[in-house]
Amino acid sequence: MARILVADPLAEDGLERLRRAGEVTVASRLGEAELIERIPDFDALVVRSETRVTAPVIDAGSRLRVVGRAGVGVDNIDVAAATRRGILVVNAPRGNIVAAAEHTIALLFALARWLPQADASVKRGEWTRAKFVGTEIRGKTLGVVGLGNVGSEVAKRAHGLEMDVIAYDPVVSVERAELFNVSLVTLAELLERADFVTVHVPLVESNRNLIGAAELARMKPTSRLINTARGGIVDEDALAAALESGTLAAAAADVFAVEPPGDNALLKLPNFIATPHIAASTTEAQVSVAFDVAEEVAAVLAGDLPRFAVNAPALPAEELAYLRPFADLTERLAALHAQLFETRPSAIELDFEGELAEHDVSLLIAAAIKGVLQPFTEERINAVNAKLIASNRGIRLVERRSRAHSSYASLLTVRMQEHEISGTVLNGELRALRIDSFRVDLVPHGRFLVSRHEDRPGIVGRVGSILGEHDVNIASMQVGRDAPRGNAMMILAVDDRVATGLLERLREVDGMADLRYVELGNHSDS
Repeated sequence: MARILVADPLAEDGLERLRRAGEVTVASRLGEAELIERIPDFDALVVRSETRVTAPVIDAGSRLRVVGRAGVGVDNIDVAAATRRGILVVNAPRGNIVAAAEHTIALLFALARWLPQADASVKRGEWTRAKFVGTEIRGKTLGVVGLGNVGSEVAKRAHGLEMDVIAYDPVVSVERAELFNVSLVTLAELLERADFVTVHVPLVESNRNLIGAAELARMKPTSRLINTARGGIVDEDALAAALESGTLAAAAADVFAVEPPGDNALLKLPNFIATPHIAASTTEAQVSVAFDVAEEVAAVLAGDLPRFAVNAPALPAEELAYLRPFADLTERLAALHAQLFETRPSAIELDFEGELAEHDVSLLIAAAIKGVLQPFTEERINAVNAKLIASNRGIRLVERRSRAHSSYASLLTVRMQEHEISGTVLNGELRALRIDSFRVDLVPHGRFLVSRHEDRPGIVGRVGSILGEHDVNIASMQVGRDAPRGNAMMILAVDDRVATGLLERLREVDGMADLRYVELGNHSDS
């Protein structure tokens, strides 16, 4: 019988489910040394946020097959160490979705009717009703930034309140949005139209300060902002300035860039409501995450694949050695595609040519999904959960295999909508070889400006001059064209980030059809 160590307090429903899967030992508040001493006897370890599952703990777990986290975040678990040892890490990302959605609605009501401020006023002995004139929610427009698990639940509840709901999510298909009776719009349009804006995206680098001074300036002075996602998505200094100047009516946050927030300017403002990161803190949510993680652990112990694996199962060393660079290539080509064309994919199509077509490409399919979707979800995407996550986003997967049609032993093509990017691995180096009809020779790593423009004199020089004026250094340049005086593509590798204002100026160059700024960072293991 499998032995399971529960190292943090867990709701009884979860414990009962674990008891059906094996022999359960509960031992809370173990230090690292104690955990190292006890873990060799167990097949599974279940924790919440208190216990740290370090590399020494994992290395000591000679029988360990799975580590379960009752909740979403796995910051307290050394996932890389677990992956190296072939130990699955599972979590419970759906158990607190309803709690987070309901807390968002609670803050929406609080903002509309000044509930915390009115409560504090009465308790001070005041009775100043005129100070707390609110606004009705019915008939107002709610803008949902991020239509994932929590955002879609918020949208459903808002419809029950007779609100109009619009959403910004660049990777959710129109078909999925229609399931929630939500209209997809650009972020700029959402900010300009919405009476209430609620944020539900993960804190990844591309979303840091997603709502900054420029975005807040687009909002109506009567509108209200809610953030129950992650601190750092909303620029807190810019928000404080907007609230203080009256360019924004009110805001509420359950999360802060630094927690506890300490001496934060927002906390001094009468039109700001704060809660201490409690969106997921309900009795029901705690029970739900306990049972969900128990189900995941039980699945692994029974030899089945879990639904919510944080890391991928180990592949045979020889197969992994061959596939890993192609997985890295696939993720980067997919990320390049997503940033270049900003398509809302209803399908991700992958063509595998030559030797690559003879291998198990599930890792590459997961890498493509990760390249497109990872910036828009907190779930770590890997070979176990990638297809489920794509399905939940309404994205079809199309896989094609063929013999080599080119001079390359293996060729990979990522296609979404009408655009495609091809590449290969040459002597261990990742190379993008074609973007639509343009031949390129690009190592997909770093910062790039990619332009499509008319093939005529002056455009390339003008772009270089503008970049020089803004002290942006060009590392390399490629120019291709489909015909003389026809359409051209230029790829500039740059050493420095390109600001939004500079991009807008470059796009105004005469003859410029399109210009995109792309960042392709270090690959992280799937």
